Amino acid sequence: MRPVTCPYCGKEAALTDSKEIYGISYGMIWLCRPCDAYVGVHANSKKHKPLGRLANRELREWKKRAHAAFDPLWRRKMQRDGVKKHEARGAGYAWLAKQLGISKAHCHIGMFDVEMCKRVIEICRPYSVSTP
Repeated sequence: MRPVTCPYCGKEAALTDSKEIYGISYGMIWLCRPCDAYVGVHANSKKHKPLGRLANRELREWKKRAHAAFDPLWRRKMQRDGVKKHEARGAGYAWLAKQLGISKAHCHIGMFDVEMCKRVIEICRPYSVSTP
């Protein structure tokens, strides 16, 4: 198991049960207690591979906003084209990678910093469906 380093303080994060954060267990997380930064772990990962980068409160908020802007786009593709979630989400991330000018391999909101999350929101804004 490779250690996970906190990008805020540079110290090693602790592998702990998410119950410490949420009050009930959703599985394991990597946690930097001093920075209140954490990230979930891939389900069934024997090496406890993180789902993204450790995120403090500010970054977690921006990731939520980025997902709120981006996720409806690939979900609409699922409905419109009748494709499965994996296909629609993959196509969405391929499109987003092109818009951001990065490789698809590096395009995942879980890996983004605050500035990239803000870019996602701006890119997706013209495609959002507003409700009356």
